[in-house]
Amino acid sequence: MATLAQIVARLSALMFITISGASGAQAQTAPRERISINAGWRFHMGDPAGVTGLSYNVRPEIGKSEDGKAADARPDEARAVTAAGQAVLKPWILPSANAFIRDPAKRHVRPAGNPGGDVSFVQAGFDDSAWRKVTLPHDWAIERPFLTSGPYGGMGRLESWGIGWYRKALDIPARDKGKSVFLDVDGAMSYSAVWLNGKLVGGWPYGYNGWRLDLTPYLAFGGRNELVIRLDNPPESARWYPGGGLYRNVWLTKTSPVHIGQWGTRVTTPDVSKASATIALDVSLDNESRAEASASVSTDIYALDAAGRKTGAIVARIAPTSARIAAGASTTVAGSTALANPRLWGPPPTQQPNRYVAVTIVSLNGRMVDRYETSFGIRTVTFDANKGVFVNGERIDLKGVNNHHDLGALGAAFNVRAAERQLEMLQEMGSNAIRMSHNPPAPELLELTDRMGLLVIDEVFDVWERKKTPLDFHLIFPDWHEADLRSMLRRDRNNPSVILWSVGNEVGEQYTGEEGAAIARGLVRMVREEDPTRPTTTAMNYAKPDMAMPGTVDVIGLNYQGTGVRAYPGQFAAFHEKYPDKVIMSTESASALSSRGDYLFPVMGAISGPVRPGSGGDPDTKQVSAYELHAADFGSSPDRVFATNDQNPFVAGEFVWTGFDYLGEPTPYYAARSSYSGIIDLAGFRKDRFWLYQARWRPALKFAHILPHWTWPGREGQVTPVHVFTSADEAELFVNGMSQGRRTRAPYEYRFRWDYVTYAPGEVKVVTWKGGKPWATEIVKTTGAPAGLEATPDRARISADGRDLSFVTVRVTDKDGLTVPRADNAVSFTIDGPGEIVATDNGDPASFESFQSPTRKVYNGLVLVVVRAMPGKPGAITLHARSGALRGSTIVLKSVAAVTQTLR
Repeated sequence: MATLAQIVARLSALMFITISGASGAQAQTAPRERISINAGWRFHMGDPAGVTGLSYNVRPEIGKSEDGKAADARPDEARAVTAAGQAVLKPWILPSANAFIRDPAKRHVRPAGNPGGDVSFVQAGFDDSAWRKVTLPHDWAIERPFLTSGPYGGMGRLESWGIGWYRKALDIPARDKGKSVFLDVDGAMSYSAVWLNGKLVGGWPYGYNGWRLDLTPYLAFGGRNELVIRLDNPPESARWYPGGGLYRNVWLTKTSPVHIGQWGTRVTTPDVSKASATIALDVSLDNESRAEASASVSTDIYALDAAGRKTGAIVARIAPTSARIAAGASTTVAGSTALANPRLWGPPPTQQPNRYVAVTIVSLNGRMVDRYETSFGIRTVTFDANKGVFVNGERIDLKGVNNHHDLGALGAAFNVRAAERQLEMLQEMGSNAIRMSHNPPAPELLELTDRMGLLVIDEVFDVWERKKTPLDFHLIFPDWHEADLRSMLRRDRNNPSVILWSVGNEVGEQYTGEEGAAIARGLVRMVREEDPTRPTTTAMNYAKPDMAMPGTVDVIGLNYQGTGVRAYPGQFAAFHEKYPDKVIMSTESASALSSRGDYLFPVMGAISGPVRPGSGGDPDTKQVSAYELHAADFGSSPDRVFATNDQNPFVAGEFVWTGFDYLGEPTPYYAARSSYSGIIDLAGFRKDRFWLYQARWRPALKFAHILPHWTWPGREGQVTPVHVFTSADEAELFVNGMSQGRRTRAPYEYRFRWDYVTYAPGEVKVVTWKGGKPWATEIVKTTGAPAGLEATPDRARISADGRDLSFVTVRVTDKDGLTVPRADNAVSFTIDGPGEIVATDNGDPASFESFQSPTRKVYNGLVLVVVRAMPGKPGAITLHARSGALRGSTIVLKSVAAVTQTLR
């Protein structure tokens, strides 16, 4: 298998240049080119003075900020707003959705005129030399200072809202005349509008979907072209940090006028066994020429290795199919083949994520005019209402987490290595599934889940017509829900990791009975038209079995209701009785809260409780106890969730809220910057809860984890409870050699507790047994004063491509090398060589130091620095960490030359 470094190098290469069917010297004759245009942009915040009429539409006025609104508050009815008599871009932007509107009668006609064409920023001769140089992906908000006063907009105290302009010169050679040229944007936050050479081309309001615009009619072939993108990100438009800017990759795609359409292939495997698999392929063809075309379509199938490279000879062929396509029209051709002894895709550790690629050739009169690659996996996924989810005949208990799209200190700007690091840690914990909350992810994230074998719930919307924040997606849902849903489905339907489509999360239409159910049925119908092979769900935190909403979807997704929400008891059994033929799962479970390494006293004796002053929470420090017993008011501790799941074995599994802390939505302390719900903190440091889940999800792993730490000057003689997370069934605790008692795990218990231990400096030791045999032993010692720093990189060898990252953890240690658990020293970082510090963090949800600061306080013994190699400059990168009189730490990272790869 390929190493993770090899996979990352290939994914990093994808972000720079991708040419299908040709390598560098052949690019000019390639039938299809997909070229990264991430480099060379100029960026500016704010419109030119005096300019109006560039808004997508008129927005409601925000009378009062909704800062601090409960995370599970009931969504509100939308306010009616009209744009009558006001100049807006909406009529010119709406036609960008036409390719995804099924009914031709509902497609939009572009009006005459060119709004914004007279604005200085879109003019070819405009001097943008004073604008900032940026390379995409770019998040304009992550570098901003944290806001010291509200309103914060619920979005992490970082000012993500505002108007941003991006400009880039494109050199389109004369030899491209006669080709179709498209702008492909993987994500732009939000309300984008695009001008080329002063002409308004189109745009896309929703910030999380990828979209395409046809640039061909506006291009000057053989000359310089000015591409301009304006974004208008509203305040109070999300319940979490959305970021701002062109935060995902941007591409130019060049094709022959007769070509495979955008996301124009669909692979299905209707019949799969160990002996054989049927592979069916639908190919959508577009003819943008002025004459009818007669095309031939053929497909060869290859196996892919772990790094996604074609290996060996062709393993199967789909016979050529002919199609006649009228000028300006589209058509779809279908074919199929059989593959003997298929290598199936499935989740580790019991299965392997094997993949294939279909290489489709389109020819006119024997001449190849397009070549398109579609990677896919062969697997069966079945849903059993009493037994759960089966992949290739094996029951897979869903051990999932929810993850938001920000990457901590890196913000929303997508980075392959940062995302891969998160997924690696989740797999180490035992997780096998991810729910994309609550929006379509970056396409490279699904590339990673495909490669790593993680199961995915792909989700499209957080709201429908009823609003959660004043300026969220409800404003555009009526016009854009079909285009946004269908575009996500077409983009992601060939990813084998995706097993379930979610059409919404905790939508307000749960409360509106049949009216809301009608919207749900419309969305489900669209899913089945685009992809009848996967079931649908919507995550419900309110709808009960006798209400209209649950009956509209294939899988019952419950947020917290299985264990119970506030005054409502657990609902698993009631839903199972009402819908005996539907799978039930927790699309959100737990929402436990904690701050890494902050242990608050006294410690509650129950297994789960809300955070209150003096009971799990400290509103002065804005920290939540790390004993992992507390949760959001609507949530539960992991222990309580585990017990509920075990008592309802028909439940298919859970998706914990959340895998990682994320920016924004800082329940219970709204004045903080980030959430407390992550199993892993914002910097990527494991909370104690990590080992509680690891014991649950990897029961064969021999370990025991003790909490809290044992360095408590001033607590001598006071009760300091000790808890142990392990999959063992017996444990004995010793404090300075004296037994505190031997415990046997009782039914529905998931931790060992010694709640009356008296603190004395020294050593805590636990010895465990499983099935009567020794299992694991762990020791925690009292540490001395801070004496030095120790820096450890997650990877010491990175690619000099300007994208690859090394995440370096710095520990404050005592004279014996033990981590000082309450250290808060300030650490300064410097670099020598061809690298740069991208960000620093410490995981403290109440820290408001800039992520760009090269100096940062340690939080409970740990601090993180993220290092990036400069593009095209391999060599040694030396990182120094210093903190006053403490012994410093220096490490050397190796930056190696990036390898350009040819991909689809």
